[in-house]
Amino acid sequence: MNSATLPRNSFRTPAWAQPPTRGDQSRFGRWFWTIDKLLLTFVFILIGCGVIAVAAASPAAAQRLSGPGFKYGDLYFFKRQIFWVLTGVPVMLAVSMLPVAWAKRAALLGTVAFLAALALVPLIGAGANGAVRWIALPGFQFQPSEFLKPMFVVTTAWLLALRFEDSRMPTMQVSFGLLCVIAALLVKQPDFGQTALIVAVWLAQAVLAGMSLWMLGVLAVAVTAAAGAAYLFADHFTQRIDKFLTGGGDTYQIDKALDCFRAGRLFGVGPGEGVMKFRLPEPHTDYIFSVIGEEFGMIACLVIAGLYIAIVVRVFLIMLDEEDPFVFLAASGLAIEFGLQASINMAVNLKLLPSKGMTLPFISHGGSSFLALSLGMGLLLALTRRNPFLKSSPYVERWGGR
Repeated sequence: MNSATLPRNSFRTPAWAQPPTRGDQSRFGRWFWTIDKLLLTFVFILIGCGVIAVAAASPAAAQRLSGPGFKYGDLYFFKRQIFWVLTGVPVMLAVSMLPVAWAKRAALLGTVAFLAALALVPLIGAGANGAVRWIALPGFQFQPSEFLKPMFVVTTAWLLALRFEDSRMPTMQVSFGLLCVIAALLVKQPDFGQTALIVAVWLAQAVLAGMSLWMLGVLAVAVTAAAGAAYLFADHFTQRIDKFLTGGGDTYQIDKALDCFRAGRLFGVGPGEGVMKFRLPEPHTDYIFSVIGEEFGMIACLVIAGLYIAIVVRVFLIMLDEEDPFVFLAASGLAIEFGLQASINMAVNLKLLPSKGMTLPFISHGGSSFLALSLGMGLLLALTRRNPFLKSSPYVERWGGR
């Protein structure tokens, strides 16, 4: 039978493969038509770039960490990254389907749970490289601070948004007190990088919520004083700052990272052809941006940086006409946290900031980090939806009300 004699409907897409219609009231149908598809596309491209980057870094990481017994094969970390992507992406999509009210409740419960876990780290935590930041479970260990970050951002947004309902409520003070507790627990690990990140995000949210200039000045002085005290009394912090400012001491890590960028130039040496990456201390995590620089070149690095900028800018464009203070503060805070973490990692690789063990979001290998980022991005996708569950949303009319 030739194509001319086939029924007209023979080449139609099967019903199961067709996208949901606008009238579809199922949970997936509502999600499909309310999710910001451009933002979701940027995230998926970034995750794809991360898989390629870990594949490039996996042989170097395996060789460096295997030791004389060759514990890991060349593709060990690449296979693990595939596993974490297949685990984290469904988590991200599932969280993105939550109505705003449910996302808020989940974040509040998560803040309580992971704050308790963070408090347990000094007692039962596992250590590495002179820091105790992980809790070990059978077959898995996780870093409570990674999961706490997005939860705390949403919780802070909820507290600060209450000021718009009653300006007499001391929610700014309550959120600041919670910040101090978390910062104290992080410094004890020690983890000054995560402390600086979470303080910066809180300050940004507080300013967006209408913090007065005099209070901002007082907090700026307090943060400066805290940084000075850390420099004077915390040897770990002092050594990193001195190394960054003077260039003295052991600069092996950053020297090898810069060698990767020099070797890669604009277009890179080619996938799998990198040599300098084998000298990097953490090629699959902290210094994966340097691996990208060597094998794919500075052009590829600029594309990666552009993706992070695009995600942050897209969120703020969506928030321009948002009328709900909670949604505005929560989505803005999550976007700022995401962008700052990426900026810190890339700046460290380029010797623009002192060395800090912070992953590159969705690019670096890591189970705890990837799952936490998936959870945070899921919350961000849920908050940026044209959500029909949110009565105060300015997008309700677009979807024909309820």
